[in-house]
Amino acid sequence: MPSSSRKKSSARQTAAPSIPEKSWFSAFAQTASRWTGKPFAFLTALGIVVLWGVTGPLFGFSETWQLFINTTTTIVTFLMVFLIQSSQNRDTLAIQVKLAEIILRMPGAANQLADAEDMSEKQLDHLHEHYKARAKEKSRSRRRR
Repeated sequence: MPSSSRKKSSARQTAAPSIPEKSWFSAFAQTASRWTGKPFAFLTALGIVVLWGVTGPLFGFSETWQLFINTTTTIVTFLMVFLIQSSQNRDTLAIQVKLAEIILRMPGAANQLADAEDMSEKQLDHLHEHYKARAKEKSRSRRRR
């Protein structure tokens, strides 16, 4: 068997690293973000706002009545910011891991890109300009054909 074939087959057999259990917050954040992204959650929130509006005359549109919805929406919004950010961070990291695996498996790929998310903004700008120039050059060479 040629040596290049051995390298390719051994690279394909690389075992995935052991993955630790989810933390309680990660499990909670995933569940909460899934639930709040459903139509039922929107309809529940809409129902609460409608119920609040309908009860206005019962409470004489008092300051307490207004304070209730203001305080509730402020607290929910504040907490949702952290859940959304956690979900976004998790999704972004999952995409980065998948892209890194693809980059590392592709022959001829620039492996230093596998951890591009850890680079500084200046380094990423430099790479962006480099690949933009390569894309322009490739586009020009295709037009010449």
